[in-house]
Amino acid sequence: MMELSESFLKTRRIETLVENRSTFTLNHTELSIFETHQMAENVYLKFSDPVLASMISGKKIMHLNQQMDFDFLPGESVILPSDEIMCIDFPEASLKNPTKCLAMAFDQERLDKIINNLNEIRPKIDNQEWKFTNNNFHFTNDIAIQQILQRLVFIFTEQHPSKDIFADLMIQELIIRIVQTETRVLYSKNAARLASDNRIAHVVNYIKENIREQIQVEQLCRLACMSESNFYRVFKEEMGISPIEFIIEERIKLASSLLKNPEFRIKDVYFESGFNSLSYFNRIFKKKYKVSPSEYKHQAAAIG
Repeated sequence: MMELSESFLKTRRIETLVENRSTFTLNHTELSIFETHQMAENVYLKFSDPVLASMISGKKIMHLNQQMDFDFLPGESVILPSDEIMCIDFPEASLKNPTKCLAMAFDQERLDKIINNLNEIRPKIDNQEWKFTNNNFHFTNDIAIQQILQRLVFIFTEQHPSKDIFADLMIQELIIRIVQTETRVLYSKNAARLASDNRIAHVVNYIKENIREQIQVEQLCRLACMSESNFYRVFKEEMGISPIEFIIEERIKLASSLLKNPEFRIKDVYFESGFNSLSYFNRIFKKKYKVSPSEYKHQAAAIG
């Protein structure tokens, strides 16, 4: 979970109990930290630049223009295009447990430069181009993105003469990791449709269709018509994770879905998800969801 420094919490000014805003500006980027100390509904917010919003603590319910409503929780982020109107509810905010969120607004020109440089230095295969989303994109932060955001909060709020330089380097990495994350989500959701025109999507589609089987990386290389070293490099550049990590991610995703079905026992779930070791499955699942498969199943049963 992201944390705000004690020095920030002691020095910031609270002028309103709903979406109290502390703003820090560096070259090409503005960071705002919002705190809400009481329950509220239909709070509207808009930025004139593309923005990354990321939850620090508490819960929001987001209502966006594209008929997109979702619970917004710690460890999650959403990309919003410029001038996107957010309508926000705060169902749990209180003085003792305020809802906290950061919003990082990016200069469009700087954003375009980062993406153009990426296309020149590390172009995607099959004549595809990197693009920074111009739609609402809600996602769960991976470890790398979470660590970058935590570091950026520290950089923005500290008093260091070189913090513009530090932040610029980290923002470049953040943008690249975000477009990789979106590519991974896009390929995962639309693998079958994209498979005929994109080799990585073709591999992703194969993985999803055969996730219960033992998948060999050598076979994936043949599907992509690449050498093993080239396949690993291209896959990780476009997806942000290795082929093995993606396979595990898909298996854990399937397992979490199966665990919600009361007819499936734990041993059925790990086998149906393509794992061949119960202890390994338990360890990987707990690392992802912070609870064991049995605890997750119990929680799902209580909710359902």
